[in-house]
Amino acid sequence: MNPLLKARNLTKLFGKGCSQCLEQTGPDQETNLCPRCGTVVACADVSFDLYPNEVLGIVGESGSGKSTLVRMTHFEWEATSGELYLSKDVLPENLARQLADEDDPYTQNLLTLSSFQQRQVRNALMGMVYQNPYLGLRMNVSSGGNIAERLLGAGWRHIGKMRDRAASLLEKTEISPARMDEPPKNFSGGMQQRVQIAKALSNNPQLLLLDEVTTGLDLSVQARVLDLIRSLQREFQLSLLVVSHDLGVINLLCTRTMVMKYGRTVEAGLTDQILQDPQHRYTQLLVASRL
Repeated sequence: MNPLLKARNLTKLFGKGCSQCLEQTGPDQETNLCPRCGTVVACADVSFDLYPNEVLGIVGESGSGKSTLVRMTHFEWEATSGELYLSKDVLPENLARQLADEDDPYTQNLLTLSSFQQRQVRNALMGMVYQNPYLGLRMNVSSGGNIAERLLGAGWRHIGKMRDRAASLLEKTEISPARMDEPPKNFSGGMQQRVQIAKALSNNPQLLLLDEVTTGLDLSVQARVLDLIRSLQREFQLSLLVVSHDLGVINLLCTRTMVMKYGRTVEAGLTDQILQDPQHRYTQLLVASRL
């Protein structure tokens, strides 16, 4: 089976950068701040494959680069360098003709596309759920309106059909359609996350990106949100990229896992293997801290 998404050598620098940035930062140096020029090396040469219907976890402490990696994949932050490819099979026909040669199974490097083309890809194939619902939702707009906004970006125009779609998605995410016209600011944190999930699913994405979606929620609410994500992943046959600092979340959701520290991947493999027999010293410390 071919990967749905291929990322190669993704790198993101915050600062002017210099010739020493990559050599003077990373896990061995215990810093992502270049001592020569002060640039923050958020990600450096990170590569991964994500397969259809797979859940890939990215775990690490704050500052490890995991959220930066997802923001680059979602085209929110421009990569300093690297390559990102999608399987042509999942693209709408019009996008496939624009972005891939007839005999090539993958698109051209998505990071080199115009911002308009990147928005087309994002609207057609991706959904995003943020740790902070204020990043993913307009809190003073109705929950149905938030979903309709996403549907408009995906090309929907019929108001009645958009309302029906919003009601159906809210029901799937365990929010009564009767509350569709209420703004998310009226909801609890767990309900706001579920509205975000409904919005992210509205365009039938192939790829769902989850950035610390249970952080800050009560344990009982976390469990409900995670159960909902597992159920929706199976129902919609989604590929998920899951960012978390919580190994419990990773263990519950993910089949494979990448461990990041100071912007680098220090270990990657099947989640069971990483949690039961971690090889890198940092992964061993993460696993030990969970016990």
